[in-house]
Amino acid sequence: MAESRAESRADSGNESRSEPRRSRAIIAIPDDPRPVPATGGLLTLGRRIRHLRTQRGLTLDQLGSAVGTTASQLSLVENGRREPRLTLLQRVAEALGTTTTDLLAEEPPSRRAALEIELERAQASALYAGLHLPAVRPGRTLPTEALEALVGLHRELARREDAAIATPEEARRATTALRHWMRERDNFLPEIEDAAEETLRHGGYTSGALTHRAVARMAEHLGLTLIHVDDLPHSTRTVTDLATGRIYLPPASIPGGHGLRSLALQAIAHRVLGHAKPRSYADFLRQRVEINYFAAACLLPRTAAVAFLTEAKRTRDLAVEDFRDAFGVTHETAAQRMTNLMTSQLDVRLHFLRVGDDGALYKGYENDGVRFPTDGTGAIEGQLVCRQWAARSAFERRDRTTEYYQYTDTPEGTFWCTTQTGSTSTGAFSITVGVPFAAAKWFRGRDTTTRATSRCPDPACCRRPDPGLADRWSAHAWPSAALHAQVLAPLPGGTFPGVDDAEVYAFLERHAARG
Repeated sequence: MAESRAESRADSGNESRSEPRRSRAIIAIPDDPRPVPATGGLLTLGRRIRHLRTQRGLTLDQLGSAVGTTASQLSLVENGRREPRLTLLQRVAEALGTTTTDLLAEEPPSRRAALEIELERAQASALYAGLHLPAVRPGRTLPTEALEALVGLHRELARREDAAIATPEEARRATTALRHWMRERDNFLPEIEDAAEETLRHGGYTSGALTHRAVARMAEHLGLTLIHVDDLPHSTRTVTDLATGRIYLPPASIPGGHGLRSLALQAIAHRVLGHAKPRSYADFLRQRVEINYFAAACLLPRTAAVAFLTEAKRTRDLAVEDFRDAFGVTHETAAQRMTNLMTSQLDVRLHFLRVGDDGALYKGYENDGVRFPTDGTGAIEGQLVCRQWAARSAFERRDRTTEYYQYTDTPEGTFWCTTQTGSTSTGAFSITVGVPFAAAKWFRGRDTTTRATSRCPDPACCRRPDPGLADRWSAHAWPSAALHAQVLAPLPGGTFPGVDDAEVYAFLERHAARG
């Protein structure tokens, strides 16, 4: 949601923001002759009892006799297959010369015990069960080296599974879930807004466009240094060295230097927001949305931005281009920032689209009832928008230097839209902000006479070919489709989806040697 995307991370202060550790409680339950599946907490408890028992030279029979139970029952407890009653646990602790608190400690009692627990957990997972292989019992006769090898293999199996889930389908599902989550909050995240304004104060920001120097001061306050290099790994936008606090950015001399403030702010955001290493693709995606939000909230600060928009609404002269120019950002950043603030702060519902010149929807947000095209998973990315919408009609203009305004009648109601087009090395695109008819009165361009009618998703609207042309050409046409690579290929595997770990680590090593 900012000028450009970044997929790096900064030191996140994980410990200060992590969830407090909760000690595991043993629930007193009646004895049950049936063993239960081993769980992590029970395994740790059982291994701790075994460790203390063997340290004291006791057999299962001897300990069982001391606490009033059988060796077989104790064996189930030690193997994590039986949850003991609290009274039994207290007797075991007394017999072993320890306390129930020590027995319930979360940390395994030894390196060997930790490996045994990890192996049993891995073999109990659905991932391993799907392989239909036998389980290996980590008994005392299993050499520690073999145990370490098995655990290492399971870790690699889990890593590859995590890397494989970042397929287009999984990515689309995660993106859809996150989009729905944001819509429920009107695309407004007050915690990040507050964090951005506090960080801005440390940078000395007062008003207007955020300067590069202010961004550097914000970084310095966090113990970070911005360094521009010309050899960033090709799969990254920025790289942060957590050991030295260096944030590596592209050269400031790239054409226009546009987006460098945003790139730096996104890297800074990881530290400010306390991000830890992403545990899944959905977690990675959420972090990326958060850092983009933070960057936009710094480039167009809430207090100043709301004051600007409120005055424009009062004079019925809201315009994306004015908002853009006032804060020195891209048209897309200004448009997306309006989705954060217009509903939550000005009570105006709206929608936003970025559409390619082929009609494909790249990004979209709505809370005003407009109906985006979706696939079977509910995802909007890659779907073709109606040819009658302003987002596509704008490409038909000869003069694209000014805003394009249009009213569109749809099955969901009439919407007014303002659209601006642009181009990149990959092709042209359009940025659209739209509102329901009743809210158009607040915007510049509301007096347009351009009007269209969309009946989508009815195929007869714009997807079904002309019957005469279909009769003439359907038997003779054999086109070769231009498939987008991302439709079929999974994202490159790595700690961060899409990033080449080997290249990043070599880059950091190279620059660390330079001092």
